[in-house]
Amino acid sequence: MSTQDETGENRLRKELPEEVPAIPAPAPEPEEPAEPALTGRQRLVQGLWPPRVTRAQLIVAVLLFGLGFGLAVQVASNSDGDSALRGARQEDLVRILDELDDRTQRLEDEKQDLETQRDELENSSNQAEEARRQTIEKERQLGVLAGTVAAEGTGITMTIEAPKGTVEADMLLDAIQELRAAGAEAIQVNGVRVVASTFLTDSGESVAVDGNKINAPYRFKVIGKPQDLEPALNIPGGVVQTLEKEQATVTVERSDKIVVDALRAAKRPDYARSSSQ
Repeated sequence: MSTQDETGENRLRKELPEEVPAIPAPAPEPEEPAEPALTGRQRLVQGLWPPRVTRAQLIVAVLLFGLGFGLAVQVASNSDGDSALRGARQEDLVRILDELDDRTQRLEDEKQDLETQRDELENSSNQAEEARRQTIEKERQLGVLAGTVAAEGTGITMTIEAPKGTVEADMLLDAIQELRAAGAEAIQVNGVRVVASTFLTDSGESVAVDGNKINAPYRFKVIGKPQDLEPALNIPGGVVQTLEKEQATVTVERSDKIVVDALRAAKRPDYARSSSQ
C-alpha cells in the first residue's frame, strides 16, 4: 500500500468517531388512569338522563297532566264555594237552608201530585175499559133474549112429526112455555125466532108463529142445559105424552152445539122510555 492510501485511511478514522452511539428506543406512552367505580345513585342518574321518551310515554304524560289539572280546578271550585259559605253570616245560612227546604218540599209535592194523577188515569182507564166490557156483554145478553143477535151453545133439538091439523097452536105454545121454565135461553121454531112477545095461532091445518105460517114437521132448536130441558119435556102428562096422544111422533136429541140464527128486528117501543138519567 502506498503512503498516500495510508494517509487517507488515517484521515477517515479521525473523522469517524470510534463508537457509534446507539439510537435510543421510543419512550412508552403513559397509561390512562382507570375510571373510578360509580355508585348506585350515579348509575340511576345516568339511566334517567338524558331521558329516552317513547310516544306511548308521552301520551300517558299528557293524560296525567290533564287529569291533574282538572282535579286542581275542581278542588279550587269547591274551595271557593266553601269559602263563600264560611264567610256568610248566620242569617244568610239560615235563609239558604230555608230556601233549600222549601224547594225540596215543592218538589215532593209535585211528585205526589203526579203520582196521584197517574193513579187516577190508570183507575179511570181501567174503569172505562171494564164499563165498556160490561156494556158489550150486557148488549149481547139482551140481544140473545130479544132475538136481535145469533146465539150458539149446548141444548136440544126437538122434532114433532104429525098429520096435518092434529097439532094445534096451544100444544106448541105449551112446549115453548115448558122449555122456558126449564131454563131455555134461545128458541127457534122452523126458522122463526121465539121471543118474549111471541104469539102462536092456528092457521087452517097449520100453525102461525108471530104471523109466520109454519108446517109440520115442527123442529125446535133450543139452547140451554140439556140435562134440564129433556126431562122437562118427558115428565108424566107433559108435552111429549100430550103430543103422542094426538098421533104425533116426538124426537128429542141432545147436542153440544146448537145454533139459533133466526133474527128479529129490534123494535122501538111506542111508549116505554128508559128511566135512567
